[in-house]
Amino acid sequence: MKNTPEINWPQVDAIIKNALHEDIRDGDATTEALFEPDETAKAYMLAKDNGIIAGLPIAERVFKTLQEDIVWQPAVNEGGRVKPRDLIVEMSGSKRTLLTGERLALNIMQRLSGIATMASQYMAEIDGLDVKILDTRKTLPGLRVMEKYAVAVGGATNHRFGLFDGIMIKDNHIKLAGGISKAVAILRANNPKGLQIEVETSNHDEVREALAAGADIIMLDNMPPDMMREAVEIIDGKALVEASGGINLHTVRAAAETGVDFVSVGALTHSVQALDIGMYFR
Repeated sequence: MKNTPEINWPQVDAIIKNALHEDIRDGDATTEALFEPDETAKAYMLAKDNGIIAGLPIAERVFKTLQEDIVWQPAVNEGGRVKPRDLIVEMSGSKRTLLTGERLALNIMQRLSGIATMASQYMAEIDGLDVKILDTRKTLPGLRVMEKYAVAVGGATNHRFGLFDGIMIKDNHIKLAGGISKAVAILRANNPKGLQIEVETSNHDEVREALAAGADIIMLDNMPPDMMREAVEIIDGKALVEASGGINLHTVRAAAETGVDFVSVGALTHSVQALDIGMYFR
């Protein structure tokens, strides 16, 4: 990705603080017994697979939370592509810092790099099409800020961050509210933030109802490509259109070619494989 997205440092710092407490509590029993505070070492991370690197600034923050003056020298840029045996970063500091922070830094970089790699693969599948790949709220609890950051590093687009910054009327909302029209009408009257209203639909009748109700975005949920294409024709530019549900790397281009504006993919975060990265000492 050409432009690295911004990191919400207050939230990320809170995650790091909690994660370090989870791992260390009252001390690293092994490392603190083996090494004195002033003993130093040099270490480096290597890629063990092909992929996109994400999380370098966050991994650096892990180590610098433990030792402010640690030396951190990345060999690749955030969002850079690597192959097995490529050098990712070199670092030097106290042995205690490097060993105590190793697992948390690797856990973060491996997961975020896996997400960025997956996002880049989806973007490659829709190359040349004017469609955005969106992430979802299917993230690990407490880690959403980092996972959505990694999606953006990989070139895809963040959808709503949570329940607070977007209105999405899903099937259960519709059932409990008494229908699409009622749900949209209620939300039109109770939308102080002026948020766009998105409605999930599963067939053409629901698409027509959502359109008549004045939905800003209409989600086509679990529709085959032919059905999506017909839905796009029905909507005819009167609302934005999102394809969603069960879309994978093999089917994403067919969905994108139906004329939708967005394709949302939960697998970007809920089914990602961590990128294999190792940390070694010189």
